Amino acid sequence: MTRYGAMYGPDITFLGVPPCDLDEPAAWADADVVILGAPFDGGTSHRPGTRFGPSAMRQACYLPHDGSRPSLALRTDGLKDIKVYDAGDVECFSGDIEKSVRVIEAAVATIAGTGAIPVVLGGDHTIALPDVTGVARAHGFGRVSVVHFDAHADTGDTEFGSLLGHGQPMRRLIESGAARGDRFLQIGLRGYWPGPETLDWMAAQGMRAYEMSEIVARGLDACLTEAFATAVDDCDGVFLSVDVDVVDPGMAPGTGTPEPGGLTSRQLLDAVRRVCLELPVVGVDVVEVSPPYDHAEVTAFLANRVVLEALSAIAYRRRGVVWDPARPLLDR
Repeated sequence: MTRYGAMYGPDITFLGVPPCDLDEPAAWADADVVILGAPFDGGTSHRPGTRFGPSAMRQACYLPHDGSRPSLALRTDGLKDIKVYDAGDVECFSGDIEKSVRVIEAAVATIAGTGAIPVVLGGDHTIALPDVTGVARAHGFGRVSVVHFDAHADTGDTEFGSLLGHGQPMRRLIESGAARGDRFLQIGLRGYWPGPETLDWMAAQGMRAYEMSEIVARGLDACLTEAFATAVDDCDGVFLSVDVDVVDPGMAPGTGTPEPGGLTSRQLLDAVRRVCLELPVVGVDVVEVSPPYDHAEVTAFLANRVVLEALSAIAYRRRGVVWDPARPLLDR
């Protein structure tokens, strides 16, 4: 597909990394990571606005957009130590959810099919269906586990009479066989949805959901360690899906379905770093940033840093050494 650029706002790349056109594979043949915007919010059940999320995430930084971000924690540069390109936005059709899902899946499959890691900027969580499916087309149906940070399970059956939407993608993925229920790990669930019938369905699929009460009682690190052991058991890769509403709305207000009582922004950044340091990540999406409901861009800044933590950790993992977070900064 010819590079569309940005659907909303200026055609800029993520913090100044080189642009690429998916229709010209020779120009990005050396890519380790390709960033892709999926500005679709036609699947929202409450507040819209996530179509502006990719643009906000690309821009949300007070530093120069120079294609370089050396990490203090990891002492890697997630934009330079690995080869990162930005393919612009997929042309999404706000009134046609089925067509939007198809074109996003095709773009993700094109990237994953080369061995590069697609990092998709949403968009509402509807896009997890084409994102994970596109990666599974490259790595094999049922061969990619999913580590999913979210306040909500997104395992509903229908919403407003539709099988597609941001409350249903995880059910559709399991039903299609793209992802296995018993290799689906959900972290940060809380609140008052879904109901007992949906929870029974999730249990029957073998899903593992870490609700916030369990996370508080056991500790986030213990829950992550347990989840990681499942994620790498009889799977070849891991897809990381981050809904910013996993974070408490006091720290991430710019989202469509806020639910109080979530993770802190610090916990999410540490958790994303652990995922990408310790697991063979083959795809990432960051979703549900809704700039119209944001305050002082705090949600966009957090989402930008989620992407940077993932890229920095992916770069560090390729060194083949174990990271010690307790080492003093100047000794790393």
